[in-house]
Amino acid sequence: MTAARSTTARSAGRRLGRVPATAALLALLAGTLAACGYGSKSDDSASAQPAASGKKLSADSVTIGYFANVTHATALVGLQQGIFQKALGGTQVKTQVFNAGPTEIEALNAGAVDIAWVGPSPAINGYTKSHGQDLKIISGATSGGASLIVNPKKIASVDDLKGRTIATPQLGNTQDVALLNYLAGKGYKENAQTGKGDVKVDRIDNKTVVSAFKQGQVDGAWVPEPTASQLVAEGGRTLVNENSLWPQGKFVTTNVVVSQSFLKAHPDVVQAVLKGSVQTNAWIRANPSGAKQAINEQLLELGGKKLPDAVLNSAFANIEATDDPLASTLRSEADHAVKAGLLQKPDLSGIYDLAPLDAVLKSEGKPAVSDAGL
Repeated sequence: MTAARSTTARSAGRRLGRVPATAALLALLAGTLAACGYGSKSDDSASAQPAASGKKLSADSVTIGYFANVTHATALVGLQQGIFQKALGGTQVKTQVFNAGPTEIEALNAGAVDIAWVGPSPAINGYTKSHGQDLKIISGATSGGASLIVNPKKIASVDDLKGRTIATPQLGNTQDVALLNYLAGKGYKENAQTGKGDVKVDRIDNKTVVSAFKQGQVDGAWVPEPTASQLVAEGGRTLVNENSLWPQGKFVTTNVVVSQSFLKAHPDVVQAVLKGSVQTNAWIRANPSGAKQAINEQLLELGGKKLPDAVLNSAFANIEATDDPLASTLRSEADHAVKAGLLQKPDLSGIYDLAPLDAVLKSEGKPAVSDAGL
């Protein structure tokens, strides 16, 4: 085991002491901490970070979870540029990479991760399953960047989806809910849990979906960037860009969530991470070329491979870095999960705590954001 991997394992072990640790939970987390995104050369790779320097905040370290996806550009760029570590001073940034949101939420609930970049559907599910006790959404991160890509030789229109196999990253993740909701809206009947129905929904990792598509094992996939652009580069065609399904083309793809226990114990650390997030988003908007380079450098570190320029340019063009959590669209995404049969009608009151973000935005001369009454 490398030193970096050993540190991550020890950190996870210490944090697991905060909650009852059963053998089943530890086995689950072993799988969770192995789930990586694009092109990972090691299933438990985590991003190396610069050393902490300066005044330490109330915690020795903070563990950030995220995906190796372009839809998590804020995390990728902020870590690669050292923006988060600078904001945290002497408190060390630690990281863990995931493939999809449900496993990341399990890690957050178990105390192996403190703050996470994650999609709305897993955040909603985690909040409702814990009866509002485990997490809070504290910021937006990304709008857009998800599409249904299909094999044009097999699927020319929505009517051709019947009998075909379409992949999503994981049961209950944001793209899984989007696909199920879309199919229901087109009159297709599906069993949300098994994926069986008029269209077969196959839940497979983002890191293997491209090879599955090339080998004909799936006929398409509803996936985030850069996987969507990778599929297009392999001959796929965009059947649905999810932007087209939302007013003004805006919808929350990635939020920032925090463990409520960590927020209560270390509000200064949470606010410092949010400062890094706001500053990173501003840097991305002001430096798109530099942001793309930073994303590729981070992907290289995580997986040993950069994205081709055409894929990266396409993926980056499909996302928008934003501090706004686009809370009104979160309510809609919850309704989609209910419609798909993955969730009972949820009570989302209190899911947001935007006070720390609004304090950061005020200090940066930016307007406050809305929680849409949630």
